[in-house]
Amino acid sequence: MAIEVHPATVFADVATMVGPKRPDANVCWCLSYRLLSSRENRELVGPARGERVAQLVAQDPPPGVLAYDGDDVVGWAAVHRRADTSFAANRRIPHVDDLDVWTVWCIRVRPGHRGKGVSHSLLAGAVEFARSHGAPAIEGYPVDNAGRKVDLTMAYVGTRGLFEKAGFRYAGDTTSVLAGFPRVIMRLEFSE
Repeated sequence: MAIEVHPATVFADVATMVGPKRPDANVCWCLSYRLLSSRENRELVGPARGERVAQLVAQDPPPGVLAYDGDDVVGWAAVHRRADTSFAANRRIPHVDDLDVWTVWCIRVRPGHRGKGVSHSLLAGAVEFARSHGAPAIEGYPVDNAGRKVDLTMAYVGTRGLFEKAGFRYAGDTTSVLAGFPRVIMRLEFSE
């Protein structure tokens, strides 16, 4: 399997990865952290959520990257400037410093493609995406699960091990806990 990762500029493929089976369903659409306002996140319901994602996909830069196995979309990673996300003011995940970092906060792989390294390709693609848009560094806030199994519904943040394998270094603790595991700040700084 030769996975290629590209900027998320095709709305239909983003919808395949993060959209609902029914257009009127209220699902995340990977907007929970992308929107600056929790009020906007609560008020966007049903098809309005997909419409907001379509707007983000049309922007430069788009809201993330997609992994492809040939013509089939098999994965998604949300990545953008931290300042453009709710992490800009998140009290549970502190800022390490004032650097204008980018963050990757959601990594999803389609069923049938899991366990084949797609998440590693997605994270590498997210790193390159951030670097190509001038990011001085990129952060993730994965669970520190010490190798224990993470429930699939909560595995979207990634694991410390995944980030370490991608070259990220531990940068600090958070007060955020997900699926019973503490989340940590992992950072990869780009050299000039």
